[in-house]
Amino acid sequence: MFKRYLQVTKPGIIMGNLISVAGGFFLASRGEVDWILMLATVIGLSLVVASGCAMNNYIDRDIDAKMQRTRNRVTVTGEMSGKAAFFHSLVIGLIGFGLLAYFTNWVAVFFAGFGYFVYVVLYTMYFKRNSVYGTFIGSLSGAVPPVVGYCAASGQFDAGAAILLAMFSIWQMPHSYAIAIFRYKDYAAANIPVLPVAEGISKAKRHIVLHIAAFAIVSALLPLTGYVGIGFMVVALATSLWWLGMALKGYAKDIDINGWARQVFFFSIFTVTALSITMSVDFRALPSDFLVFASAH
Repeated sequence: MFKRYLQVTKPGIIMGNLISVAGGFFLASRGEVDWILMLATVIGLSLVVASGCAMNNYIDRDIDAKMQRTRNRVTVTGEMSGKAAFFHSLVIGLIGFGLLAYFTNWVAVFFAGFGYFVYVVLYTMYFKRNSVYGTFIGSLSGAVPPVVGYCAASGQFDAGAAILLAMFSIWQMPHSYAIAIFRYKDYAAANIPVLPVAEGISKAKRHIVLHIAAFAIVSALLPLTGYVGIGFMVVALATSLWWLGMALKGYAKDIDINGWARQVFFFSIFTVTALSITMSVDFRALPSDFLVFASAH
């Protein structure tokens, strides 16, 4: 019984988000870590993410049944009823937001709520099914975890948080387009208008290259603005340029497009994990002359 309640929350996605939440939190803490606050932030946001994933599974039962990779989800097989998934999502979401509201601050809670609304309402309920821009909308929610971690520790949304939001949003694009390429048949069968299906793989390859280049530039803003040090810059440039070179190989003749897309996808995970870990240990003092956009105080 417990297994299906865990599976419906997409634990793999939750684990991936844990690393970025911790990265944002450690970056903003700058060596002075409030471990109780961190634990509350990680657990609270994990429950919010789990709630969003369960609600996504509840809403997407019809199209999940048409896709090879999702047809065995518990909400599709009948192992878990739609009603059970809905209320499970509701309960863990309320607990998650409750923890964030009690232990963190209104800035962190706002961004957790923003991410949840974008993912469940805008992305899942409309854009995923109706627009080629669904990936872009979804990228905004995917970028929220490190921002929540950062704002929970700092109590404010400043330039560092803004860079994290842009950086992780841009990262989502090539990551998601790569999935859409090697899962092309699935998305086509479910009539989901992702870029490779709606406008062609050639255009998707071009967007992958452009977004990785943009990601490299935005990632460099953290060290250039003094939030992290040279170690982060080295890791950011090394991983981004390697990722970019990998993406450009997609233009080689006789390329195995599915194999190439899987490589781009898996390296995207390695890249964001490496940067999240590096920002956790290579932090710098907050520049005193930076504009603070919002404060919890």
